[in-house]
Amino acid sequence: MYICPMKNIAVIGAGTMGNGIAHVFAQTGFNVSFIDISQAALDKGLATISKNLDRMVAKGTVTEEQKAQTLANITSTTDLKAGVSVADLVIEAATENVDLKLNIFRQIDEAAPAQAILASNTSSISITKIAAATKRPAQVIGMHFMNPVPVMKLVEVINGYSTHEQVTKVVFEVSKVLGKIPVEVNDYPGFVANRILMPMINEAIYSLFEGVAGVEEIDTVMKLGMAHPMGPLQLADFIGLDVCLSILNVLHDGFGNPKYAPCPLLVNMVMAGNLGAKSGQGFYTYTAGSKELVVAPTFKK
Repeated sequence: MYICPMKNIAVIGAGTMGNGIAHVFAQTGFNVSFIDISQAALDKGLATISKNLDRMVAKGTVTEEQKAQTLANITSTTDLKAGVSVADLVIEAATENVDLKLNIFRQIDEAAPAQAILASNTSSISITKIAAATKRPAQVIGMHFMNPVPVMKLVEVINGYSTHEQVTKVVFEVSKVLGKIPVEVNDYPGFVANRILMPMINEAIYSLFEGVAGVEEIDTVMKLGMAHPMGPLQLADFIGLDVCLSILNVLHDGFGNPKYAPCPLLVNMVMAGNLGAKSGQGFYTYTAGSKELVVAPTFKK
């Protein structure tokens, strides 16, 4: 039987991914330091965790007592230095921005215990580049969880150029303790999930842009014809069109291959602030949890 050497986890970022990661660690019995620069973001993240636990209670998958214990296992703070000071594992889940992530890793490298493993939930940014911002590159690794974190089983475990094999082994075993299925991949742009997923989403956007079919028609073909649980345009809305654009830019820059160039329609929608579900409008319009088809205007090519 595997005895987990970790007890104290720090999660940086209270957004969709960060609160999901904090949730699964706390529910599994870890002490979680939940960190963000904004107290309002932390409060919102904790409210989301509580709401998700309420759904689990209603389904009978956890008890009220387990819900209470999960929430009790989480301590929130806006003080990054204090939040990571006793962490065995720090997981960064901030916005997908390379400069922001490098700055965070420089700070946690200074503040976290010498033996702590530093992980990033990045969906595309180089782990090797992130690790180079620290004095412990052998202890830096990628842990790419899937959204929604409490439901999705996969964790992409990404080795940077210098990641020590023992660090990979520990992260694999910790992922299994959470009930996840870890898959080891190497550090190339987009890793596996987004290297395959994002070109598909981009091609779906091109199909709309070029007038091949409408939004619902494209999504219906992929759901009914390819057995996808969600169409690529709706999925893009839920990921965030800005995030999709960022990942495609990483792929395009990293490989220098024009096949990864983002569709002009995606670029224009992001510039217009139509970011998907989080902004209320993307390929669909989102109002109070409902979904309505957007009648797309004529886009200039």
